[in-house]
Amino acid sequence: MKKTVFSIALLTAFSLGVMSFSVPQTDAKKTYSVSTSASKIVWNAYKVTGQHEGNVAVKKGSLEFDNDMLTGGSFEIDMTSITVTDIQGEWAQKLTGHLKSDDFFGVEKYPTAKFVITKVVSRGTPGDYKIIGNITIKETTKEIKFLANVKEEGGKQVATADIKLDRSEYDIRYGSGSFFDNLGDKTIYDEFDLKISLVTE
Repeated sequence: MKKTVFSIALLTAFSLGVMSFSVPQTDAKKTYSVSTSASKIVWNAYKVTGQHEGNVAVKKGSLEFDNDMLTGGSFEIDMTSITVTDIQGEWAQKLTGHLKSDDFFGVEKYPTAKFVITKVVSRGTPGDYKIIGNITIKETTKEIKFLANVKEEGGKQVATADIKLDRSEYDIRYGSGSFFDNLGDKTIYDEFDLKISLVTE
């Protein structure tokens, strides 16, 4: 009887040992830092007589995954890095300076903008998501929603999205027909676009 009990106990201990060593526990949750040099944000703004385009740099950021599914993240934009790319020389310098001034983004007082994901919804296709989060520009924070795609390229995660924002919601009113009358062809439209590409390190 003692021999039988001992054998059962030994077998149980061995079985538990095999389970613990043969099935190691792995953490499926991963957080990747965003590469500021490889990531890119392109802006497009529109007016009655045309449009302008430029770049603005990512200051820092991270993307969170669980079992290769995007679950969260955030990034900051260096507003002092705004550039204009569709025109050159003196006109480009003037427009860049104007965008940095208090008429627009007031970068001396508000050097960064920030976006934080609050919810990620899978769209059913691997890598395709609906993103919900809060973006802060100047002193205003608003919830926004947009579609994004995430895929692996060369061992890095690459997240891309096109975002449309209404500048008037962030107290950026210069040349806005929503606040000023009789602007004519000097009207600058409220909505502007951001084309975002975040690449992990």
